[in-house]
Amino acid sequence: MNLRRRRRSIAIVSMVAAAVAMVLVTPGAALADTPTSAITVSQTALQRGATFTVTETIYNPENFTVTGAKPALYGKEAAITDVADIVSCTVACGALGSSYRAVVGDLAPLQSATVTFTLKVKDTAPLGTLTLQDQFVGDNYAFDILDGAALTIGQAAGSADVSVALAASPAGVLTSQITYTITAANHGPDAATGVKLQANLPSGLVFSKSSSCTASGRTVTCAVASIPSGSSANASFTVTAGLLTIGTFTTTAQRQQSSPADSNAVNDKASRSCSAITSLLLHC
Repeated sequence: MNLRRRRRSIAIVSMVAAAVAMVLVTPGAALADTPTSAITVSQTALQRGATFTVTETIYNPENFTVTGAKPALYGKEAAITDVADIVSCTVACGALGSSYRAVVGDLAPLQSATVTFTLKVKDTAPLGTLTLQDQFVGDNYAFDILDGAALTIGQAAGSADVSVALAASPAGVLTSQITYTITAANHGPDAATGVKLQANLPSGLVFSKSSSCTASGRTVTCAVASIPSGSSANASFTVTAGLLTIGTFTTTAQRQQSSPADSNAVNDKASRSCSAITSLLLHC
C-alpha cells in the first residue's frame, strides 16, 4: 500500500510540476511573439504629392532599459528620405542619414511606445514599389531592421483649370449679324487637351458661319485640340438676328469637357447680353 501511495504521490507531483511549467512558459512565449518594432500605414497606393501616415510601435523585450529609444523608418528599394518629406510627427522627429527617426526617451523592460509620422510623397519620388522598414534603435542597444508594408508610388493625376470668357460685337453698322468670340484660358498647372466649348444661343439668333465651330439647333460647339499651361485659345462664330428679334438677349458659353480634370468649375461659364432695337440695330 505504501508503495502505491508513493507512486500516486509522485504522479500528482509530476502533474502539478507540469502545470506550473505551462503557466510559467506561456507568458514568455506570448512576449516572444511581440515584435520589437511594427508599422501600419494609412494607405499603400499613393501618388506623387499625396500625404499619408505611418504609425510605428516599438517594444522592449529585454530585461534592461533601452535609453534614448527611437522608432526608425527606412525604405528598402530607395531611401525613405528620397521618397517622402516629413510633414509632422506626434513627438520630436527628423531625418538621420537615409532614415526618419522619432525620440520617445528611455524605454523600460516590457514597455512599448507608439509614434505617428505624417509624410508627403515627393514630386520627384521614384515610381514603383517601396517596402517600408522599421527598427527600434536606442543609445545603448539596437534591434533588427524589419520589413513592413509595401507602398506603390504612382504618377500624380494632372489638372488644368480652364476658364471661359465670352465677347460679342455686331459685324458692322446696320447689320443683323453678331460675332461671338469664346476665349478659353488655361491656368494650369498642366496642359489642357481635348477642350470642347459650347455656346447656347437665345431664341431669335441663328448660327451663320464659323471656321472652328459647328452648330446643332441653337447649340454651338467649338473644339480646341490643346492649350498649354499659361496660354489661351479663341474660337469665333457669327450669328444672324431674325427680323422679329427685339429687346435684350443673352448668350452663354461654357467649357463642356477637357483633359485632365478641371480643378475649378467656378470659372467654366460666361455670358454676354446684347440688345436689338430692330434686327438691323444691334448693340453689345
